[in-house]
Amino acid sequence: MFDRDVLTMSFAPKDEHEAQVQFALERGIPAISAVMGTKRLPFPGGVFDVVHCARCRVPWHIEGGKLLLELNRLLRPGGYFVWSATPVYQKLPEDVEIWEAMSALTRSMCWTLVNKVKESINKKGVAIFQKPMDNRCYDARSAANPPPCGEYDNPDAVWNVSLQSCMHKLPTDPATRGSRWPEEWPLRVERPPYWLNSSEAGVYGKPAPEDFEADYEHWKRVVRNSYMEGFGIDWSAVRNVMDMKAVYGGFAAALRNMKVWVMNVVPIESPDTLPIIYERGLFGLYHDWCESFSTYPRSYDLVHANHLFSKVKKRCELLGVIVEVDRIVRPGGRLIVRDDMETISEVESIIKSLHWEVRLSYSQGKEGLLFSQKTMWRPNPSSS
Repeated sequence: MFDRDVLTMSFAPKDEHEAQVQFALERGIPAISAVMGTKRLPFPGGVFDVVHCARCRVPWHIEGGKLLLELNRLLRPGGYFVWSATPVYQKLPEDVEIWEAMSALTRSMCWTLVNKVKESINKKGVAIFQKPMDNRCYDARSAANPPPCGEYDNPDAVWNVSLQSCMHKLPTDPATRGSRWPEEWPLRVERPPYWLNSSEAGVYGKPAPEDFEADYEHWKRVVRNSYMEGFGIDWSAVRNVMDMKAVYGGFAAALRNMKVWVMNVVPIESPDTLPIIYERGLFGLYHDWCESFSTYPRSYDLVHANHLFSKVKKRCELLGVIVEVDRIVRPGGRLIVRDDMETISEVESIIKSLHWEVRLSYSQGKEGLLFSQKTMWRPNPSSS
């Protein structure tokens, strides 16, 4: 999909499939460890264009379709679910029963079966469903089952929120997110989303569209003038990148012409800007940095933290957060930290204790920058 300028985020559960995540990350493909169980996935509602499940054994049809309704939450209006599993192309009694249950469930959800095909060579099949663009089908249902979600059920509230067996109404206001499809790539990565309101302040205090544009220009300048030239990074060796506090995703957008992908993380205590990141055609997730990140050890080539640690240390011990960074960065990987000088000094002390090499430490006024690299250090074997 990379050749089509399509970003794909893969996830697999924390069971016997966990190695799939490691393999994907080693190939330079975006992936996280995650499970569809009792909690919402760490993504906002209505942001994915397509959800794909191949060799798919997820029991979508049970418990009132609770898991499929989670996909419905994630798909933007008009988005697609591509499903390849034995019930699509086999006629065993169990498969037929599951297909009939899925057909009934998707009809009750107002999804349209766009296509169902079976390949002649490998005899596998695929079914493609589409979520509606408006509420007409919802309003015309004779039975409200699955029921509509409650008025105060926020589809973007996901951290430790239980799955709900309900459907959110689609937006009707043309100025609201989700009322129309985003602009085509690459225009969508550069322009403020149509639903950003000039009457509302952005994260940095300017009117939201201006805030967005200023952030993008800032990160283009920083990446061009510092990260590409001044740090001596061999970008040909960098593929998996993480922005630990992404805000609008400006850092990732500034790297879009590089052969890298960026995991944009929006901390749960920060303003909710993750829908903006998805609207740009980028991706990411919510996370609490006082907890471990759901990925395989030694997964990332470069981690970027802009004014994150000074906020996090008010909630939990900074040592544990830096140790988590050490866990997810591969040997030879880099860490770029921009923060106040007090925090930079603390981070520098910790990473030195972890045997990282400080490549650059710089200060201007009360602000500082730290660029460091993880080494191949290992503890000496203990003598018997």
